[in-house]
Amino acid sequence: MRLGLIAGGGELPKHVAYAAGEDLGHVVVLKGFGAPEDFKRSETVGLGQIGKIFKTLKSSGCTHVCFAGYVDRPDFKNLKPDLRALFLMPGAMKAATGGDDALMRHLLALFEKEGFKIVSPQEVCVDLLLEEGALGAIKLPQAHREDALAACHIAQAIGALDIGQGAVVAGGVTLAVEAQEGTDAMLQRVAGLPQALRGTEGSRRGVLAKMIKPEQDQRVDLPVIGLATVENAAAAGLAGIVAEAGRAFVLDEDSVVEAANRHGLFVLGLPPSEND
Repeated sequence: MRLGLIAGGGELPKHVAYAAGEDLGHVVVLKGFGAPEDFKRSETVGLGQIGKIFKTLKSSGCTHVCFAGYVDRPDFKNLKPDLRALFLMPGAMKAATGGDDALMRHLLALFEKEGFKIVSPQEVCVDLLLEEGALGAIKLPQAHREDALAACHIAQAIGALDIGQGAVVAGGVTLAVEAQEGTDAMLQRVAGLPQALRGTEGSRRGVLAKMIKPEQDQRVDLPVIGLATVENAAAAGLAGIVAEAGRAFVLDEDSVVEAANRHGLFVLGLPPSEND
């Protein structure tokens, strides 16, 4: 296997590149999201240059492709497509009307049609997957179990509608759901709510759940928990974070555990639900 990495924003692409080792053939850094200096054998390519991406990966001998990192939904009106993308754009635009997951499935199919085998980040970075049980010293208190379950149900419900992957519930009240802004921005929004709703550092209330979308292609876009997730959850007065074991990444686990223990938050891996 010679792996081509399509790198979006965030820390996950760097972990994938490191774990791939000598199998990494080339990194295509999507313009506006990642930094080429973070990788060896890399170059920046615009979202509309799919022809260039195909050519670059093939000339580097890549047989497999991995997509890692976040990418905002493209504005097709402002894309600068190359010749190949001009022919492919009508199909992509049609797929986009079905939601982000439909667009991603369409994109993966284009790469497969081009002869590449899709490799998921979790195949390369299996050690980064959240394990079942408490990640740090703090267990899930009985007082927060109902909020945790409710947040999971709501996250799955919005995922079924292809809205987002995260939800926050406190005292049985839904404080926020994640849409295009992402988890960190959602948590910052929660932090701006009255303390009576969300809790405080001294009296934490509320749970963030991050769940895969029921119909999503699990080769891309698994939920990610990192240091910023914990710090933002703490700043919002929340009591903890839950996600499905084996279906979420934990980046820089030592830092995540240290921050969770310091703030008194639980980070819990739940048994996977039957979404497949």
